[in-house]
Amino acid sequence: MGKKYHLFEVYGIELEYMLINSKNFKVAPIVDVLLTKKNGELTSDVDNGNIAWSNELVAHVIELKTNGPTNDLDNLSVDFHKNIIEINRLLKPLNTKLLPTACHPTMNPLKDTQLWKHSYSEVYELYNRIFDCKGHGWSNVQSTHINLPFYNDNEFKKLHAAVRVILPLLPGLCASSPILDGKITGFKDTRLEYYKTNQKEIPEMTGLVIPERVFTKTDYYSTIFEPIKNAIKKYDTNNILDHHFLNSRGAIARFDRSAIEIRLVDIQECPKADVAICVLIIEVLKLLVEGKTVNLKKQEKWLKQDLFAILNAIIKDGELYNISNLEYLEVFDLNTTTSVKNVWKHLYGLVKENITTDYQNALEIIFTHGTLSTRIITALGKDVTVKNIETVYNQLAMCLEENKLFIPNN
Repeated sequence: MGKKYHLFEVYGIELEYMLINSKNFKVAPIVDVLLTKKNGELTSDVDNGNIAWSNELVAHVIELKTNGPTNDLDNLSVDFHKNIIEINRLLKPLNTKLLPTACHPTMNPLKDTQLWKHSYSEVYELYNRIFDCKGHGWSNVQSTHINLPFYNDNEFKKLHAAVRVILPLLPGLCASSPILDGKITGFKDTRLEYYKTNQKEIPEMTGLVIPERVFTKTDYYSTIFEPIKNAIKKYDTNNILDHHFLNSRGAIARFDRSAIEIRLVDIQECPKADVAICVLIIEVLKLLVEGKTVNLKKQEKWLKQDLFAILNAIIKDGELYNISNLEYLEVFDLNTTTSVKNVWKHLYGLVKENITTDYQNALEIIFTHGTLSTRIITALGKDVTVKNIETVYNQLAMCLEENKLFIPNN
């Protein structure tokens, strides 16, 4: 256990990207080659100043993360971008580049998936044996994780209550996965549509995505961790899986590092968009934790089923979904049926002064032109051929290289 921090003292941000072949657009399972080129030998983690690189479950996904907790979010987008440029430079001779967004739009996971074969691979193999990790929900997902510290049970209670109520709104800000198998799926956040059920073999792991109403470490262990441990026993005969990793709710308590990790954020087209979204979420959580819009008691009382019903609708319709649950809107100091986009604009108005101009500009593009999913669909227009899908996604890869938000021409 490292040093403990108080609420909003530091943050940990993680971004996942896929490697694709520049010529044929297929995923490129060569993260091991990339890490070896960078480091001179293969290690699963590479320290690169403020940012660290590491492998993931599948061989075509790399994770970039803050190298330990940071309190400097203002410069974080630039730090991530420098690393993206370096990775693309290392990949160029291999005809490979990074592709953003939460799902590869034309990947065939049954054919194209290769699991990571190096360090930690015994854990991945066990996961694969239980869940068959070749489906979209496993091998074709990239997300942004936000890690927020808490110091003790009292801080955990406030943070967990706030995080639970904000989770349903997240796809309406950051959905970026409208296409799978070369088709528009009908879900703004297809990654989360798969997330709900990709561990159905052991339902205790994901639960209802929204965590249960537990506000102390003791209650968390008895309500969430113990059922997971019991359910996994028959599969994990050698006891190699850690309950912290097995908990797959949309936000998970990491008591090993005294933090809550939010996992429902789709990765965007560039770090400027990602970090701007993280900053907005963090600023809104501060409002909730301080009881500025509604008191703690009213946040705590929300049942996971009621929050999940709202989340489920927003996974499908994103920012366009109209929230009619007035009790839920009251949490954010609103009192009339309105769209998810308007809820976010309202919340942004409350915290805008705490956000740098650069991130404000990024968020205002999202409010004007829609989530990245909406912008991708707009850019495709009526031409949803594989060729046009790849054209649009190559533009997104260029946005990543240039750290610019994507604004469709149509």
